[in-house]
Amino acid sequence: MKGTIMTSEIDSASLLSRAGELIDLARAAGADQADAVVVRSRSRSVSVRLGKVEGTEASESDDFALRVFVGGKVASVSANPGFDMKTLAERAVAMARVSPEDPFACLADEKDLARTYPDLDLFDGTEVPTDALRQAALEAEQAARDVPGVTNSSGAGASAGMGGMVLVTSHGFSGSYMATRFSRSVSVIAGEGTKMERDYDFDSRLYAAELDDPKEIGRRAGDRAVKRLNPRQVNTGSNVTVVFDPRVARGLVGHIAGAINGAAVARKTSFLRDRMGQQILKAGLNITDDPLVVRGASSRPFDGEGVSGKRMAMIEDGVLKHWFLSTSTGRELGLPTNGRGVRGGSSVTPASTNLALEPGDIGPEDLIRSVGTGFYVTELIGQGVNMITGEYSRGATGFWIENGELAYPVSGVTIASNLKDMFMRITPADDIDRKFGVASPTLAIEGMTLAGR
Repeated sequence: MKGTIMTSEIDSASLLSRAGELIDLARAAGADQADAVVVRSRSRSVSVRLGKVEGTEASESDDFALRVFVGGKVASVSANPGFDMKTLAERAVAMARVSPEDPFACLADEKDLARTYPDLDLFDGTEVPTDALRQAALEAEQAARDVPGVTNSSGAGASAGMGGMVLVTSHGFSGSYMATRFSRSVSVIAGEGTKMERDYDFDSRLYAAELDDPKEIGRRAGDRAVKRLNPRQVNTGSNVTVVFDPRVARGLVGHIAGAINGAAVARKTSFLRDRMGQQILKAGLNITDDPLVVRGASSRPFDGEGVSGKRMAMIEDGVLKHWFLSTSTGRELGLPTNGRGVRGGSSVTPASTNLALEPGDIGPEDLIRSVGTGFYVTELIGQGVNMITGEYSRGATGFWIENGELAYPVSGVTIASNLKDMFMRITPADDIDRKFGVASPTLAIEGMTLAGR
């Protein structure tokens, strides 16, 4: 793919300088401590449907946020480029002085700040022309429409962008990084009238050259839609083994991440809040989180507070070992940060980075064969997950498993259990794809309830 090289990777010198000025102005206005962050984003996208371009979009933004501390009080303000820095700093300090005390809000401890941090190779300097985005979207859609049985298209798209941040604190941290992101997607419909089925496929990468071929993405989307035609209903059962396709298994791993997020634990809104040091997955299962993966989808050399994280076994041999923590959340729980603070505008909350439920030692086909009879889920519907109690109930579509093989498509069913029980019954396959920020292999979970006809 030919193109020019991006020249606005981060413009770090200028942005770092402005963030540093904000800090100085805040201190002059009476702040005891402060930090300033600039979140930069650039993106272009093209959408097509039925062989015609429906839209071309481009966006650019540099969003500034200043957080100030006056004694035990804190306030945050945000602004777009062109603001008056002195006025912004004075306003932030004035807001802090009339704010209530917050015993947990703080900057990261100076000893935790990253003094050096690695180059994680997150930036691809190749500029993808808009014409190339359009061509990729058209090729993906056409390949999907060429699959026999596909009758219509919901559209296809391609995008290229970059995002990152500059962070400066009053106690010595100054750093920046930028990551690129390229994607292709397509969604099509198979069948006619009341017997139509929809499915999709996509790919997303940090480096444009690593994207799946658009025609292959289209073929996969078309095949998925056609395979869903003429679904059946199945009988209700109370002890069904459900196999989760990796696309939906990632959502289960996301539920685990939410339940071991320190903010949820501090708010007492996690069903795992009292389970530290206890078995929550089957023995032998591990969940890791690593912010320092080279070219990782969710990698970052430092977090939203200037702290470098490291690879951690969040769950080891089935035992819960860590919460995701920022400095303030850690302080609330009496624990040190583990470098998982994420900047959301002017606030910092903990979150996972490159999270993975580590694979087992059985292939997905052998895992399905071992199930004998069960339900293979390819799509989940609805939001029926209670993170306080762990109760789980989702609409689902997929394929019925008979004699260890995918036999026929199924829709109109609900699967239910409690996440605490589900986690203890997980059997992973070996087919993990680590290109996603949350990665999971195919998962089999025994003992679920299926509500059918």
